[in-house]
Amino acid sequence: MRIIVNGQQAFGRAVLDALVARGENIVGIYTAPDGPRGPDPLKTGALEHGLPVFQPKSFRRESVWRQMRELAPDLAVMAYVTLFVPRQALDIPTRGTIQYHPSLLPLHKGPSAINWPIIFNEKRTGLTIFWPDEGLDTGPVLLRKEVAIGPDDTLGSLYFEQLFPMGVAAMLEAVDQVRDGKAAKIPQQSLLDAETKAAMRRVQVHAISDPAETLGTYESWCRAEQAEVDWRKPAQEVYNLIRGCNPQPGAWTRHAGKTLQLFDCKLASDASAHGDAGEVVSLSKDGFVVRAGAGGGVAIARVRPAGGAKMAASEFAATVGLKAGDRFG
Repeated sequence: MRIIVNGQQAFGRAVLDALVARGENIVGIYTAPDGPRGPDPLKTGALEHGLPVFQPKSFRRESVWRQMRELAPDLAVMAYVTLFVPRQALDIPTRGTIQYHPSLLPLHKGPSAINWPIIFNEKRTGLTIFWPDEGLDTGPVLLRKEVAIGPDDTLGSLYFEQLFPMGVAAMLEAVDQVRDGKAAKIPQQSLLDAETKAAMRRVQVHAISDPAETLGTYESWCRAEQAEVDWRKPAQEVYNLIRGCNPQPGAWTRHAGKTLQLFDCKLASDASAHGDAGEVVSLSKDGFVVRAGAGGGVAIARVRPAGGAKMAASEFAATVGLKAGDRFG
């Protein structure tokens, strides 16, 4: 098959490398325009492989569609795409377009699909290879792979240790199924089993989720405004927020009028008998413990002060003279 790869960043590069390694006929690479930090890793990989690169600012242009038609693709593989791709482009490959999404669709449509299941304290997530349509992550499903979310998983561990490598392998599996004429097209509504519906009800408790969504759930970006710690909430919720935002966008609180991002941490149930919400209850060589609401506190091990680099929480504490009784938030 003649394949177009459309993607970005390390995941897009890894999918391209895997396809090239097994001898697939890659006829073109679409990726983001060069940014302030230089070319996207997918572009770098494409040039190393001697493949033609295209970097449109939009896929809504007839000139882009004409260019894609000239490549005569059989299949387009979308591996982390942030630009909207309209039907006119999706339908150009004779066998269609497939896309990777890091959740178990129809749950967690949207751009921060790995953050939210951790923040919501879900016990499972996964990835989906689907056939994109004009909606946002709403097309029929080709295949899904499920993974467990461990009690101490972070965004980083869940993605890099599970969803990234599993996603590359799933893309290759999907390409094979398309080539063999065995690729499924399962409507997302038919995947609404009892467990998924229960997850939808839990997710819809959160205001950021659209309660009108009838075919799963949608959550928008997890950005700084969603990542502020409210120390009055139960310790488990605070812990889930911090690990679900580690490393991006980074949960944060305030100390002495300045922003402090929080990264590596653990639950500290023995903090429940001490202090008020947001109060430092103890310090050690490993960091410091902050009291939350019900259920204890959170032991903070790694932080980043405003304008600075990540550092051990104990180093930060020594630098600013942090002591028991000081308050965050």
